[in-house]
Amino acid sequence: MNSAAQVQAGQTHSRAVVWIDHLTAKIFSMGLTGVTPTIVHAHRSSPHLHHKANTIGDGRVEEDPSFLEQVGKAVAPCREVLILGPGAEKMVLHHYLQSVYPQMMLRLEACDHPTDPEIIALGRKHFRLE
Repeated sequence: MNSAAQVQAGQTHSRAVVWIDHLTAKIFSMGLTGVTPTIVHAHRSSPHLHHKANTIGDGRVEEDPSFLEQVGKAVAPCREVLILGPGAEKMVLHHYLQSVYPQMMLRLEACDHPTDPEIIALGRKHFRLE
């Protein structure tokens, strides 16, 4: 897949589907001319959401502050974004995009772990690009 910077430089699509969890964001920019995939990885100190037992603090692993920013840059040229994913990370991305890009039309849907073709099919159906 392409890096976020490569896609942003050459992207002409005005819609995107983002599947996100706490480690990865799969971004599929789409339009009538095709689909451009991108993947963004979070750089966390641990792949797990929680520390081991008997540790100090609330038990959560520290967030990667640049993760949402990189995802936001990848979808910045888009007018409409469908955000998919399990857990709360999709809501965190929704709030981030809403605050940084208020003109962007955002929609959320819960979606566990679909394949890339299933994500693209959901986007085509949502954006009526079939």
